[in-house]
Amino acid sequence: MNYNTEPKRIYAVDTMGKIMAEVTFPTVDGVSIIDHTYVDQSLRGQGIAGELVKLAADKILADGNKIGATCPYAVTWFQRHPEYAVVNVGPAACRLY
Repeated sequence: MNYNTEPKRIYAVDTMGKIMAEVTFPTVDGVSIIDHTYVDQSLRGQGIAGELVKLAADKILADGNKIGATCPYAVTWFQRHPEYAVVNVGPAACRLY
């Protein structure tokens, strides 16, 4: 899958421009909080959400920021990937669509 990268978002769209997968990570005071992941139902079960969280984490670190997470999926992903130092894991506050 080809991903588009913006300063606080990584996403993929289909040929019609519909968002098929997305992760968002606003930054405040040097901490980027992964607060939302979304994968279209037709693409679930393929590891795309994990790819997005990893891409976001790598981008956050490359930008010189610390990683935080409030999205339930991202919180679980970071628990399974202790090689990423997460400084702020909050309660489940993921926006659901």
